Amino acid sequence: MSDERTRVRDFFTERAAGWDARFAGDGPAYASAVGLLGLRPGDAVLDAGCGTGRALPALREAVGPAGRVLGADLTPAMLREAVRAGRDRRAALMLADVERVPLGDAVLDAVFGAGLVSHLARPQAGLRELARVVRPGGRLALFHPVGRAALAARHGRALSEDDLRAETRLGPLLARAGWRLDAYTDEDDRFLALARRTPATGGGPATP
Repeated sequence: MSDERTRVRDFFTERAAGWDARFAGDGPAYASAVGLLGLRPGDAVLDAGCGTGRALPALREAVGPAGRVLGADLTPAMLREAVRAGRDRRAALMLADVERVPLGDAVLDAVFGAGLVSHLARPQAGLRELARVVRPGGRLALFHPVGRAALAARHGRALSEDDLRAETRLGPLLARAGWRLDAYTDEDDRFLALARRTPATGGGPATP
């Protein structure tokens, strides 16, 4: 495991037990973002970097009993918290690196990723791997329950256009990874980027 992946796993391992309590009010924001993903009954969707699975109930509701909901995370402790919360009843959970999703090509209709991009060891490679497992025209939602400015303030730092989630950086990054950015919202109470998988995405990892 790379140093960055180890850092991410250690960070979330230390915080897993109290994660849901710390962000207990975020449920409606997750449900709202899932609603904008455009899922239909019977769709197959992955929550990439699912953590404790806070998006999984809304994803299951969107795709219905005939749909397929998967949750993947790098950190075993976060997945254990998802099971403790009963969210494994809403989705199949798997321990997996987003750069190496154990799924075939074009088998999903959509991917939901909350707080995902900033924790990827190689963002372009991770986003390209997600494009590999989504059908052409399939959808991607990159979400955070607060916007970039609010998140920067929470961490005591200034807002920077070097942030991968800045629209000027995220649009080209998604394009290189096989996605087209369709909508971008960065407000105090929500960050949400919606994209579609372009037809010409090839498989395999990309260089960062």
